[in-house]
Amino acid sequence: MKHDHEGELPSLSKAQLGDLIPKRGGKLIPKLAKGFLTASGWRIVGSIPNISQAVLLAVPHTSNIDGVYAIPTLLALDLDIKIMGKQSLFKVPVLGSFLKWSGVIPIDREKKGSVLQASIDKFQHGQPLFLGLAPEGKRGYSDKWKTGFYYIAQAAGVPIIPVAMDYKSKQIRFMTPVEPTGDIEADLQKIYQQYRGVMPRHPERLSQPLQDMNSER
Repeated sequence: MKHDHEGELPSLSKAQLGDLIPKRGGKLIPKLAKGFLTASGWRIVGSIPNISQAVLLAVPHTSNIDGVYAIPTLLALDLDIKIMGKQSLFKVPVLGSFLKWSGVIPIDREKKGSVLQASIDKFQHGQPLFLGLAPEGKRGYSDKWKTGFYYIAQAAGVPIIPVAMDYKSKQIRFMTPVEPTGDIEADLQKIYQQYRGVMPRHPERLSQPLQDMNSER
C-alpha cells in the first residue's frame, strides 16, 4: 500500500474488515463512535489485512487526549483489540468488569519478563488476537522505543501493524504491516519510516527515533 501523508489513503470502515479480524460484535456502538469521530473532524484511513493475529502499535502517544479518539476508533471499526493493564486495577469489581469489556488483559508487572511471556502465550493459544502496544512507553519524551512488541511478534510469528494518530491531518492511519525478520534494526527502520511527518498532540514529546526520522532529508 502506498502511504501518502497528505491524506490520500483510502477511508477505512467496519464494513471493509475481513472475517478473520477479531471483532466485538457491536451494532449500535460502532455507529455512535463513528458519528463522534466524524463530528470531531477525524477520519480512519488505510487498511487492515484479513488475519486473525497481529501486534498493533499505537504511536505517537503524547497525551491522555489521544484516548478520546483512539477508543472511538476501535469501537467504530468494531475491532476487538487487547491491551495490557495492571492486575491490581481488576480488584475493584465494577472497574474490573469495565476493563475486561474494554479489552484490557490483567498483567502482573512485578514478575520480570511476565508481560512478554504472557503476551506470547496468548498468541500461542491460537485464538484470534490483536494485541495493542505503545512502544514509546510513556506520554512524555522518550529517547528510544521499548522493543518488547518486536520480540512478542517474532516469537508468535505474527505481523506488526503500525497505527498512527496524526493531529495535523486528523487521521488515524492503519499502515503497512511489517513481518519480523530477526533483523530488528532493519525492521524498526521500516516501521519508523511509516511515521514520517506524523504530528502528535504535543510535538515536543515526540520520541527520538521519530524526531530523527523527520529531520532526515
